[in-house]
Amino acid sequence: MTFKDVLKVSGIPVLVASLCCLSPIILLLLGFGTVAIAGSLTDVLYGEYKWVFRGVGLAALVVAYVVYLRRQGVCTLDQVKRERNKILNQFLIVLAAGILGYMFFLYVVVHYAGVWLNIWK
Repeated sequence: MTFKDVLKVSGIPVLVASLCCLSPIILLLLGFGTVAIAGSLTDVLYGEYKWVFRGVGLAALVVAYVVYLRRQGVCTLDQVKRERNKILNQFLIVLAAGILGYMFFLYVVVHYAGVWLNIWK
């Protein structure tokens, strides 16, 4: 598994998990709301539902990794049993990349985009 493969597998799940704070910014940039609505929506989504978004992001990560394995030719349980150490190590790498990507994207990229748009300080 190359670095590019890790980014492919963990990229979309990171975005899905970050939608709790990214969606108000998108709504604001598309002109569907005001700064006050975006700030309020961020408080509700991140405050009360952040674990739902994180769980959906984790499920998306598992699905993305299964799709990756299928494309690599690992399609049966016998193949999974034969290569279980390799699969487990790859999944741990993808999980770590997903967690680090989530933290960077949510706490750096989305935060500074929100500060730039005056949604939060």
